[in-house]
Amino acid sequence: MEERNGTKAHKVTLSNRRIGNFSGVKDVISFDPKEILLQTEMGMLLIKGEDLHVSRLTLERGEVDIDGLVISLTYSEAEDYGKKAENFLGKLFR
Repeated sequence: MEERNGTKAHKVTLSNRRIGNFSGVKDVISFDPKEILLQTEMGMLLIKGEDLHVSRLTLERGEVDIDGLVISLTYSEAEDYGKKAENFLGKLFR
């Protein structure tokens, strides 16, 4: 699944707010029962919810499946994520 510019297409499928299938995933940055942070072809994706689990992870194909109650999906640009982390660490060690 590729688009014309060579990047993988990003697709989100959410069924009944309980089962999510994501493609175009570059990396799983972090996950716990309340939040999952994914780096996708379209930027950072923060998934908030309850009892969240990564049930399948295939980074070679860029696919992630999750289950649990999804409360919100929030996108941000990947560049913003890195800058915020640098700023936080810089303030922490001053």
